[in-house]
Amino acid sequence: MNNPIVKTKLPNIKNIIIVASGKGGVGKSTVAAGLALSMAMEGFSVGLMDADIYGPSIPTLFNLHNQQPSVSEMNGKPLMEPFIKFGIKIMSIGFMIDPSQAMLWRGPMASNGLKQLINDTNWGELDYLVIDTPPGTGDIHITLLQQYEINGAVIVTTPQTIALDDVRKAITMFHSEHVGIPVFGIVENMAWFTPSKHPDEKYFLFGKGGGDILSDSTGIPLIAQIPVNENICGVCDEGRLNELFNDNTVKSGFDNLLKGILKFQAEMSK
Repeated sequence: MNNPIVKTKLPNIKNIIIVASGKGGVGKSTVAAGLALSMAMEGFSVGLMDADIYGPSIPTLFNLHNQQPSVSEMNGKPLMEPFIKFGIKIMSIGFMIDPSQAMLWRGPMASNGLKQLINDTNWGELDYLVIDTPPGTGDIHITLLQQYEINGAVIVTTPQTIALDDVRKAITMFHSEHVGIPVFGIVENMAWFTPSKHPDEKYFLFGKGGGDILSDSTGIPLIAQIPVNENICGVCDEGRLNELFNDNTVKSGFDNLLKGILKFQAEMSK
């Protein structure tokens, strides 16, 4: 007889949300960080964990290069203290490794590193823990989905139809009978380019309609379209994430993302 999988319920963390995509380069880390920032600005206690073992981006987004977390002891167990920026508790595998070196970790080592990152961090009381995951549907996702109680996922795509097949694979993973994790909605990142000085103009540099196509074919709502402008790259590369919402169209996109998640959870709790 097969032993049932017993998932870990993290103490003092009410909700865990995965940000995922089968495709690389769609801006998952920026979406995850922006979602966490939106939550913090709305008064939620929120943590952000960078689970992209092979390409951690969160240290860059928050200007935390070459930082190492301090360690404290709680009930006889050593715990890493997350960094706190803009009201967000932040932990990343990038704090543990030399960013100039390639991560030569096989699946079991990566999974163990992930579990240590989650279990041995002093998250405290959180309303939400947002987890930024790597591209694909590999060991990191399997570990998270099999070992922890995940409340739901946000799927990130870009408008190009070339991205959609890979993104559909991620959706299939979450809807698998062996996983059964709800998908809150689809986020179309880089939906269009709007110059900051001309907020009424839209240029569809990366294609158009991919989010709608994905939504129509999967039945999952498109809950947010997030545009890009000429300032976002500098804001992210220089760790000035607090300036991300200076552009009202960008802020509106992330507001819609948070509203979509909260609406989904409210309907599920009825």
